[in-house]
Amino acid sequence: MDEPEFSIGIEEEYLLVDKETLALAVVPEGLMADCEAALGGQVAPEYLQCQIEIGTKVCATVAEAREDLAHLRRTIRDCADNYGLTPIAASCHPLADWKDQHHTHKQRYDQLREDLGGVVRRMLICGMHVHVGLNDDALRADLLSQLGYFLPHLLAMSTSSPFWQGEDTGLASYRLSVFDNLPRTGLPPQMDSWDEYQRSVQALVDLGVIEDATKIWWDLRPSAHYPTLEARICDVSPRMNHALGLAALIQALTRLLWRLRVRNQRWRRYDNFLVQENRWRAQRYGTSDGLIDFGRGEIVPFAELFEELLELVEEDAGVLQCAQEIEALREIMETGTSAERQRAAAQGAKAAGADTEEQMRAVVRHLIEEFSTDL
Repeated sequence: MDEPEFSIGIEEEYLLVDKETLALAVVPEGLMADCEAALGGQVAPEYLQCQIEIGTKVCATVAEAREDLAHLRRTIRDCADNYGLTPIAASCHPLADWKDQHHTHKQRYDQLREDLGGVVRRMLICGMHVHVGLNDDALRADLLSQLGYFLPHLLAMSTSSPFWQGEDTGLASYRLSVFDNLPRTGLPPQMDSWDEYQRSVQALVDLGVIEDATKIWWDLRPSAHYPTLEARICDVSPRMNHALGLAALIQALTRLLWRLRVRNQRWRRYDNFLVQENRWRAQRYGTSDGLIDFGRGEIVPFAELFEELLELVEEDAGVLQCAQEIEALREIMETGTSAERQRAAAQGAKAAGADTEEQMRAVVRHLIEEFSTDL
């Protein structure tokens, strides 16, 4: 089998906040026009009027993606500054109330509101999607069923949504609790072939339930528009280096599974009932508690699992020239996930005598600072 290109593309969703009040702000038409003039089709409005979405070009390497993503983040930040606004890359705003938000009037979004009712109104969340290029549909289907095992590991490191409406939820990723209210979400089903996947999607299309596969929002899915696998499990990362590290790890894991395939090997496939338990543990604890190693039959500290991941993809990271970006994830292991850093910011404000609302504002200020840290 010819080796795929393993090209990479990154999509991120940001929240726009008022620089003075730190509250969510509606994206002005002028700001959207400025961003589009500077970035063309790499920027778009999102479901809610306080959100904006960017996407890198198709990149051959993570180093190339770094250059593009830095340009996108800087441009959004600089354009927003002209309107007294600034972006944050966190999956939930610590203080905002979803009932105060309004959806963007666009045919697709109007239809979503009509189809999904009340649950879509709570979608005050942002994520990161990573596309890895694969040039064969049968290969996409085969790796889909194996890569799902690693989704909880990726979620754990990305968690950036501990607060919701001014309260600590006790979760590292509350975003997932909101998103899972939608249909056709969660872990991808374990399908044995591309034909089986197509038949399943077509059954819903023929019934008029969905128009196409873009209305399937699994944590990992074959893209409907590109020859890629699209990992959608991650919270959006406040710091660009962490976003790139997670993207690089997804790329390297995809190549690892391809490498096993060409050697007539594969990653053992576990029932979603078991993988879901790790997904929940990642959602609840981030990296502060372990995940289940089903082969060993025990809960293993995440720091140990992280070192195992690095060893697993060492060869692939070398070939893909992304070892440096993956190594940067070690910072998360040393200083904590964004969820932990946000809680530390809140605790610091509390120790200084701030009330609950001001503690949340301190978290927003922390997120504003982190957005530009690696640019």
